[in-house]
Amino acid sequence: MTNDFPKLILPEIPNFHKLEVYRQHGGYEQFRKALQMSPDEIINIVKASGLRGRGGACFPTGLKWSFMPKNIDKPKYLAVNGDESEPGSFKDRQIFESNPHQLIEGILVAAYAMGIKASYIYIRGEYHKWINLLQAALDDAYAAGLVGEKMKKTFGIDFSTDIYIHKGAGAYICGEETALMNSIEGKRGYPRVKPPFPAQAGLWGMPTTINNVETIATVPAILRIGAEAYSKIGDPGHPGTLLFGVSGHVNKPGVYELPTGILLTELIYDVCGGVPGGKKIKAIIPGGSSMPCLRGDEIEGIRMDEESLKPHGTHIGTAGVMVMDEDTDVVAVALRIGRFYHHESCGQCTPCREGCGWMENSLRRIARGEAAITDVDMLVEVANNIEGNTICAFGDAAAWAVRGFAVKFRDEFVAAVKEKRVFVAPNVVHSKRATRNNLTFDDQMKYKPVV
Repeated sequence: MTNDFPKLILPEIPNFHKLEVYRQHGGYEQFRKALQMSPDEIINIVKASGLRGRGGACFPTGLKWSFMPKNIDKPKYLAVNGDESEPGSFKDRQIFESNPHQLIEGILVAAYAMGIKASYIYIRGEYHKWINLLQAALDDAYAAGLVGEKMKKTFGIDFSTDIYIHKGAGAYICGEETALMNSIEGKRGYPRVKPPFPAQAGLWGMPTTINNVETIATVPAILRIGAEAYSKIGDPGHPGTLLFGVSGHVNKPGVYELPTGILLTELIYDVCGGVPGGKKIKAIIPGGSSMPCLRGDEIEGIRMDEESLKPHGTHIGTAGVMVMDEDTDVVAVALRIGRFYHHESCGQCTPCREGCGWMENSLRRIARGEAAITDVDMLVEVANNIEGNTICAFGDAAAWAVRGFAVKFRDEFVAAVKEKRVFVAPNVVHSKRATRNNLTFDDQMKYKPVV
């Protein structure tokens, strides 16, 4: 594996989360550099770097920033998405813990470039520890005069911006950018119909930009090494480094900062130490639970970037890589994921509200040994009817996840139906199946999931 790339987001420096250590290594100097440029120059640097959103959609960041209206006499806002409720994704919390000040500095750069006076970091409600860690870092930045009204004196400028942390309440749908804005406003987390887009009418009807935590934390690094150098890291169509969150059946799970375009096999076997017991890989979800899965027999030669994964019918998403070995029951995995999306649907759109329930019920019948072959076909049919017919991308996510398993592993679904198998703890990645036992199906569903 090549090591000739800089660690841009998670540098291996002890106590880098502390303000004094961060400043000893050039912290907040990139914001000072940005203040010597015009806002348009900063946006053009981000454009030239090729940075694409790290929240799943991979939209060009500089282009998104350019949508923010200029020379208008109304408040403008930045919402930083740290909801991170996608099963299999856990990279943003690593930034909160290990490098919070680079995130704060990135917010300052973005705020200056777009003329933003207030930014909101939206963090999932279950992240109690990381909310406290980020709040401590933000308090230190305020005390040092790096954020808020005091920054005018610190940097000798006539510009200031405030940053607030907003704690979510455990709703996955609030990771969708418009539902996130409704949540910040104190409303129910329903996605909004677009247009109007957030840059025209976002928070409180004002122009708003929404970026992922990792995206914003990357901006100071781009200013430090230059747009051209950044654009040459990793795959040219999706440049830079990514935080790969690897979980499941690997010997060394964790968060790894690596260049885009790394071979999937290299990530699993060289970086993560391979599969326990030397077992074969049955399936991999490459970017969080909503991304269509890959079969283990098709991963050779696949590179981990958006443009390389598209031809294989999947996406990089949040780069949350979930590895499943040869003993994994993919029907049980599909049920666990289908149950999650049914539970988390906000219910606003009929195809999603009803379709997610239909998919879970079909999967439940298969897991109970009560299904017919038509239930397998119904999974695909219902997923096809959900995709593209909802206000936000939640419906697509639910459809991709379940349909991916039903199509890629149709043989296992059909075999489960024909043999009327009944699953033990069907929400757990587990290889063993059993006939009916003393546990009811609903009791089995209470087992703690490992996916």
